[in-house]
Amino acid sequence: MELEAVPIDIPTDANVIVGQAHFIKTIVDLHERLAGSSPSLRFGAAFSEASGPRLVRRSGNDDELVDAAVAAVLAIASGHCFVVFLRDGYPVNVMNDVRTIPEVCRIICATANPLEVLVAVTDAGRGIVGVVDGEPPLGVETDDDVSARLELLRTIGYRV
Repeated sequence: MELEAVPIDIPTDANVIVGQAHFIKTIVDLHERLAGSSPSLRFGAAFSEASGPRLVRRSGNDDELVDAAVAAVLAIASGHCFVVFLRDGYPVNVMNDVRTIPEVCRIICATANPLEVLVAVTDAGRGIVGVVDGEPPLGVETDDDVSARLELLRTIGYRV
């Protein structure tokens, strides 16, 4: 087995969700859930089949993000994986909707940080084993840091 670190090129001002699913209908359901989550959400999604024609299925309402999702799935080159790029919305706004899609097996990460997808390569194919998402911690938050975190959550509407 070989292990590859595949860098994901996240478009400017975008977030990414990487996951695994198991059925050709995944791309349709991703599109419907994302489009229904917010009228202002911009997104692009791609899903790679693991059998049959083994195509990358794609959808979205932003051509740049669709193209970026296709490029990411092609770079990962693992069957049954999906990549969604979001703008004008955040993963936290759509994660529950994505999780409840029947064919979604797992969400591997959701981030805007620099991202590498760790892919195992064997004679049987390629599979995602994890991600490298961001940098290591520099310390533990102080009381001032806690106050700043809670203020940020209030400012963006997640706390009262």
